[in-house]
Amino acid sequence: MSRPLDHSRPLWEIYLVEGLAKNQTAVITKTHQAMIDGIASLEIGQVMLDVSPSPRTNVENLWMPQPEPSSLQLVADAVTDIVQRPGELVENVRSAALDTVATVEKVFNAFGVLASAVRTAATPAPGTPLNVRITSPQRRFAVARAQLDDLRAIRKTHGGTVNDVVLAALSGAMRNWLLSRGENVTGSTTIRAMAPLSVRDADPDSGNNVSAYLVDLPVGEPNPVVRLHHVSHAMRAHQESGQSVAADALVKVSGFAPPTLHALGARAASSFSRRLFNVIVTNVPGPQVPLYAAGARMTEIFPVVPLAKNQALAIGVTSYDGGVYFGLNGDRDAMSDVDVLATMVEESVEELMGTASAS
Repeated sequence: MSRPLDHSRPLWEIYLVEGLAKNQTAVITKTHQAMIDGIASLEIGQVMLDVSPSPRTNVENLWMPQPEPSSLQLVADAVTDIVQRPGELVENVRSAALDTVATVEKVFNAFGVLASAVRTAATPAPGTPLNVRITSPQRRFAVARAQLDDLRAIRKTHGGTVNDVVLAALSGAMRNWLLSRGENVTGSTTIRAMAPLSVRDADPDSGNNVSAYLVDLPVGEPNPVVRLHHVSHAMRAHQESGQSVAADALVKVSGFAPPTLHALGARAASSFSRRLFNVIVTNVPGPQVPLYAAGARMTEIFPVVPLAKNQALAIGVTSYDGGVYFGLNGDRDAMSDVDVLATMVEESVEELMGTASAS
């Protein structure tokens, strides 16, 4: 992940890693953000993976592209279309006029959104070891695991959503991580996370709807249940007040309109990142049925979220077949202890599970 893709070749790569423990094999995928329409790994997985141990039977259809038209040919075709369908030209002009009116209306309606974004920008993110100048492309990567049923049990006991539980667990892990580094942690200490959430419509052709939230994780709170309640309250307040548009607006103001969650985290306004948030946390639900590649069952899947400017850590979370998988991507120098943080994520989930069992 430290090496950029070669732009002279197709903007994706797949690595097959053999010889792992227990006779396992790993598949590592990299996809340029310009090609992403969905989570990169799951998007490629739609081609590679099957829902049963029996591989699909693919019928090969040889496709040959037409020669690229010349500029003269394009002009000639356009003139021919206008002559043959003059009514369409009038309709295009009319549509353009209506689009202009609609655009003006959208601009006026966007003032409220931009005002929310400006208010957010006026409140800088707290200073943490997570926001440092990144000078090297080298990375460190660590993983953590949880069970989806455990997170649901915690939610059932204390309320909120599964995503709230994930953020609360990360809050507890980051609290312990800061303490392990000797950082000053008080009752009011927070870490601001940019947490884009993806909601897929029932229509598979409708694309992805993305909402992004800036939420202050209560790492200064020692009680895990109180941390969860703080996170749930903050997320609920965002949804009910409409302030959730702030992060979306900031991303769009900076020229990015990412179509998916992990792309949103990776392409967020890098020039604003150090000021507005400390860490990106993307939580994307995956399929809850086992998938197979050439008859081999996929057991785990870990997302890798690229680092934004001045961001030492990016966290991706994906659920699959009853498991919840955390991928922690960190700068080699600033996050030399990323594996320690990953261990603390699992410990934080266990701590929350203890409160659910005791209730």
